Amino acid sequence: MGSIDRQQSTPQLLNRLRMRQLALMLAIDEKRTLRAAAVQLGMTQPAATKMLHELENALGQPLFERVGRGLQLNDAGARVTGYFKGIRGSMEALNRELGELRLGSAGKFSVGSIMAASPGRLSDALLGLKQQFPLLAVEIAVDTSDRLLAQLREGVLEVVVGRLVGQPQFEVDFRPIEDEGLAVVVGKHHPLARKRRVEFEALLAYGWILQPLGSPMRDVIEHEFRDHHAALPPGLIETGSILTTVNLIRRSELVAVIPEAMARRDAQHGLLHIVDYRIRQQLPAYGSLVRKDWPIGKPAEAFLRLLHGEQAAKGPAAASAQARPGRSSSVRMAASVRS
Repeated sequence: MGSIDRQQSTPQLLNRLRMRQLALMLAIDEKRTLRAAAVQLGMTQPAATKMLHELENALGQPLFERVGRGLQLNDAGARVTGYFKGIRGSMEALNRELGELRLGSAGKFSVGSIMAASPGRLSDALLGLKQQFPLLAVEIAVDTSDRLLAQLREGVLEVVVGRLVGQPQFEVDFRPIEDEGLAVVVGKHHPLARKRRVEFEALLAYGWILQPLGSPMRDVIEHEFRDHHAALPPGLIETGSILTTVNLIRRSELVAVIPEAMARRDAQHGLLHIVDYRIRQQLPAYGSLVRKDWPIGKPAEAFLRLLHGEQAAKGPAAASAQARPGRSSSVRMAASVRS
């Protein structure tokens, strides 16, 4: 009682769908025209047209609207494309795991994180993970939550440490970790650095550096401006890189907002000054995010336990038992640094 039964037509649909049709839909979404999608897949346009008609017949409804000589996804087409992206992500994960089994490697773990979690929680959990799995290859992407969620959906990442932004088009399991404060920062020699108390109006006299549109931090700052009935300053610099932001404010009179934990660390090292102004709005808590419809590997399970403080890292003695002579582990970090 209260359960949702499986659709009786699903087995028939699975029998009629082909992976080539999935690839065609994703190619059309990427290339925006049927001709370009056909070229990408190495097939003729008439063959692509026929395949698209077969897919629409299998699904029982059209997926595109004709706009001039091109095609535009309708509501059904957008839904189908979203699910097909999830299938492609599953295939990416499967292909990666099969490749690791063929090579006999210790496996690979791909995690994405916002910048705020990097100095403490993320680093501690990763170091603990490497103690448990010395031969594990680890790939780290540091970006904004919205972009990391897109990579989680597509199967590029296995775990994300970030915020649940908007309404994801796939089911995720979110476990909060902690709230994150924000700090208004300027260079050490900025005029505002000499003031004990700063009002919002004083901040409007200077140029600003903001996160890109769509990021949670950008939304909070825009809300702050609306609360003061003020428009965003003209000539904005938009970047998701905290490193670039800090370098810019150190050499100018620009104003920026970065995670409070990072601001305090950089202020202690004399890299910047924290302005005595408290932002009214705060970011929601960040936490771990994994897809509900995908199984995760043992390294990911161990990482999540460490991240949430549920398991102490094993010591070097325990770690050495897993090490193999002649093999080396690797850690890769994406160049883009965002929060």
